[in-house]
Amino acid sequence: MKRWHKALLGTLGGLALAAGGAWMFRTDIALALVRWRSSSQPVAPNRPVPWQQGPAQAAQRPSERPPNIVFILFDDLGMNDLSTFGGGVAGGKVKTPNIDKLAAEGAIFTQAYAGNATCSPSRAQLMTGRYATRTGFEFTPTPAGFPRIVPMVWNQMHPDRPPILTNDEAEASAPPFEEQGLPPEEVTVAEVLKTRGYHTVHIGKWHLGNAPKFLPKAQGFDESLNMDGLLHLPEDDPNVVNAHVDFDPIDRFLWASAHYATSYNGGEKFAPGGYLADYWTDESLKVIEANRNRPFFLYLAQWGVHSPLQATRADYEAVGDIGGPERLRVYAAMIRALDRSVGRIMAKLEEQGLAENTLVVISSDNGAPGYVGLQGLNAPFRGGKGSFFEGGIRVPLLARWPAQVAAGSRIALPVGQVDLMPTFAAVAGASLPGDVMIDGRNLLAALTGNGPALDPQAPLFWSSGYYKAVRTGDWKLQVNGKQGKVWLYNLAADPTEKVNLADREPAVRKRLLAVLAAHERGRKPPLYASTFETPVSIDKTLAEPYRKGDEFIYWPN
Repeated sequence: MKRWHKALLGTLGGLALAAGGAWMFRTDIALALVRWRSSSQPVAPNRPVPWQQGPAQAAQRPSERPPNIVFILFDDLGMNDLSTFGGGVAGGKVKTPNIDKLAAEGAIFTQAYAGNATCSPSRAQLMTGRYATRTGFEFTPTPAGFPRIVPMVWNQMHPDRPPILTNDEAEASAPPFEEQGLPPEEVTVAEVLKTRGYHTVHIGKWHLGNAPKFLPKAQGFDESLNMDGLLHLPEDDPNVVNAHVDFDPIDRFLWASAHYATSYNGGEKFAPGGYLADYWTDESLKVIEANRNRPFFLYLAQWGVHSPLQATRADYEAVGDIGGPERLRVYAAMIRALDRSVGRIMAKLEEQGLAENTLVVISSDNGAPGYVGLQGLNAPFRGGKGSFFEGGIRVPLLARWPAQVAAGSRIALPVGQVDLMPTFAAVAGASLPGDVMIDGRNLLAALTGNGPALDPQAPLFWSSGYYKAVRTGDWKLQVNGKQGKVWLYNLAADPTEKVNLADREPAVRKRLLAVLAAHERGRKPPLYASTFETPVSIDKTLAEPYRKGDEFIYWPN
């Protein structure tokens, strides 16, 4: 973003905080400026994507060459959003049959974790196989104005709740939004796979930096169709149904700042060719067909079900009147679109004769957020996005690879997305970089049943500033330095984290604190400081009234 834009947004936010008059008037001015800036960005009409075409004839049969890898990442998807896990949206009224079929034909990791409880740090982990303590990529970059305007709106709308706290000094010294990215010297899974001759393609959300040196093309991807806006469809499109979440200040900021745009290989922004989930699937099918005669890695990073909540009118009608608030029906329709996407990709792989020797992996970047105001999305787990309770970091992880993975496999080993990079490398037969410490573990033996079993006691770590967590074996510890709180749970006996054993199990608490401290020693400092701290309710959505004594954590970002 241009420096003057950032300065203007910051100045207006400061004036709005200091000025007299009605709060609503002040927040409306700030959001109007955000909307003006968004609308002023040029976006060209839709155009065909000139995907590179692989060889017309294959040098080897699909079964004789390294397997293709298709990694589909959903955004803010809760564990209970998939009927695979016995749930499904709206009390099971809206199911996910295509995802369920993929899971039944492959493996389900029953204790899988995102790298973090918010978008960007989680994505950095799965790209690099390294914790934020090594990369410094610890906080989710936010657009200019966000750290001032969202707290201003929150504190005006929810005076009964703990306030969002701001760090004006950190915001003033932060690099521009575009420059907050994963350092180019980090080695990504795409770069590793290219050493084995893979054609690497990214489609969808990136969120690891927008400056050229941070974009997918500079991080090992041969081609990238990148998300450059926040809308799934234009807000006034005749085929869209919108659901505004008026009690959520993040939602208000997203609608104000949103536009509808994509770009190919870092070029000019242009309008996508339809509802994002469907458009990106259309383009993914073209990529599969173009590369059917060579090994490829396709990273499809869907934007759904992240707000703004938007669905196609056809999906909205198809899910029917499921009761509850309007936003629930739109949310359910978005889930339907994601499930359709998986079905279409699997059908294309079958059509091209590639399904047998293609590893397809599905996951989500973190749990569903409470701020959309929908209950049960992470059930039966407590917490959600922005917390290290299970609901914030426990995610689906499904893998289908008929040539190697037995149908109906269920893997109870605790694993994290930090393990995906070394696992994909092993699947491809690629070597990991020798001069970089990789934190993740190769899960190939767990997937195929061939090879030594991995240690179930191996620790998994999470960190966001002063809020940290570790799981080792059945025990999980969370520490929030700001609030002076410690939570300790035995997940074998208490998987939904109801009984805090921090005071009852001092020896276990001491041991896990030591494991966490050892992990933190020699850590790389965050690349940029936290600019605001948000109170996140653990047991309630933002649509429910806050009562004194409700459990919450402060989340620094």
